Amino acid sequence: MKRLFILILSVAMFSESHAQLLKARELFSRADSLRGQLTPLRTCYDINYYHLDVRVDPDKRYISGSNLFVFTATINFDRLQFDLFDNLRLDSVIYRGQQLPFKREYNAVFIDFPQAMTKGQLDSFTVFYSGHPLQAKRAPWDGGFDFKKDSNGKHWIATACQGLGASVWWPNKDHQSDEVDSMLISISVPNGLTNVSNGRFRGSEDLGDGYTRFNWFVSNPINNYNVAANIGDYVHFADTFGGEKGVLDLDYWVLRENEAKAKSHFDANVKPMLRAFEYWFGPYPFYADGFKLVETSHLGMEHQSAIAYGNKYQNGYLGNDGSGTGWGNKWDFIIVHEAGHEWFGNNITSNDLADMWIHESFTNYSESLYIDYHFGKRAGQEYVHGNRRGIQNLAPIIGSYHVNNEGSGDMYNKGGVLHNMARTIIDDDEKWRQILRGLNTRFYHSTVDYEDVVNYISEQSGKDLSQLYAQYVRHANIPTLEFYFAKDGKVFCRWIADVRDFDMPVRIRTKGGTYQFIHPKRQFTPVNISGLTRANLEVDTFNFYIGVLVNE
Repeated sequence: MKRLFILILSVAMFSESHAQLLKARELFSRADSLRGQLTPLRTCYDINYYHLDVRVDPDKRYISGSNLFVFTATINFDRLQFDLFDNLRLDSVIYRGQQLPFKREYNAVFIDFPQAMTKGQLDSFTVFYSGHPLQAKRAPWDGGFDFKKDSNGKHWIATACQGLGASVWWPNKDHQSDEVDSMLISISVPNGLTNVSNGRFRGSEDLGDGYTRFNWFVSNPINNYNVAANIGDYVHFADTFGGEKGVLDLDYWVLRENEAKAKSHFDANVKPMLRAFEYWFGPYPFYADGFKLVETSHLGMEHQSAIAYGNKYQNGYLGNDGSGTGWGNKWDFIIVHEAGHEWFGNNITSNDLADMWIHESFTNYSESLYIDYHFGKRAGQEYVHGNRRGIQNLAPIIGSYHVNNEGSGDMYNKGGVLHNMARTIIDDDEKWRQILRGLNTRFYHSTVDYEDVVNYISEQSGKDLSQLYAQYVRHANIPTLEFYFAKDGKVFCRWIADVRDFDMPVRIRTKGGTYQFIHPKRQFTPVNISGLTRANLEVDTFNFYIGVLVNE
């Protein structure tokens, strides 16, 4: 008898996700376009350097300061756009000692220069601003400043703004496609507190008015949402790691009362993580800026070279293993996951927020590769398989382009499953490792889009995986493998999928036998495996996240 319920479920899921997408598109506004679209007013200049200089008043929850924009003109122009949330006051824009006129529209700011810039011209302007920044209610899932106090009643503050945008707290060209080449971050805080930001510490200055300025320099390209302020009563300890590019400095900034537990916990987790990820992905991408963990009151964030850590010095995700396999409780989820982003998200950054799946899918997959490295391949694949229980399949994991929109939360677990399927299809683990390392070499300190990543994997593997990625990234549904057993003993199969001409290879076997690859099409094609029956058919649904439908 035909099992129609699988097809009915698939159609229902498609209808629901299609309706959600239509509704989402209708909700996109002029503000979304200003934030997410690369207009000529944004592509006309390339950011080279920022100096962000901000004073934070924790009692008033108020900030004030400036940001220096140093840029190169990519075309001739006399007007450009930068970004700053409209709840913050824009005090002035200074260019060559004079104030420039500006216009604000939602969170975009437009400035006019007194004379045209010429292509290739290096120039700069400084933005002065102030106000009460948006306060995050549930950092890091929403954005802004996270104002808290530690157990001793001292201020404990952090920023987190992925997705929402760095312009929630500082003026910048707020688009992922243009990473600043280097940056000086100067954060002034009341005496007795310490600020820790990205990159290398360049010293502190007592300003003589009850505040101290802490200077941090980032020498590698960095995307805007990674720029962070972390303010608290911190203590510092350090270590080193002998990695593929030499000695990597490890720096840890934690609350005073947690120093002892932090030392033992970080020692047990950080170096094993670095060994695993350098094996799979290549050298840590930011040796020049070092590696830091900074304790925060929120759970964590992949702030480049200054990872926010708030997992309370325990293994798992706040002590839990989301896969249900037990493997996730053998390591600290936040250290492993957020550090994985140093390769996928920070080294390789998506041009558009719509391709945030690149960051999250590979980093979710990095968790299983950590397990693979330390506990074996089967353990890593069990973890990937266990993560399926968190997948909803209600909307694509890719977002809409040019409106600052990311895809569904399935980009994490479904993305990890997707990469495990690619590895299984390639069927050569060393080639797969070299592809992952090659991605981080080919796109070193670069921004990418969907085609860059998918084309690279296909080219390097020698297999066209474009349809695999199209189905699992661009569509909500998973494909269904349908079998037909004819009365004369012949067996046929086909794919039911959203992608036209979908032809993903898949592994099947007779029960207890050896898996063999078959190559189904969208039309029924013969399955040439001797002795295959409805009773002994086994499909590798452990590694392939698909539906299976068997007809008489």
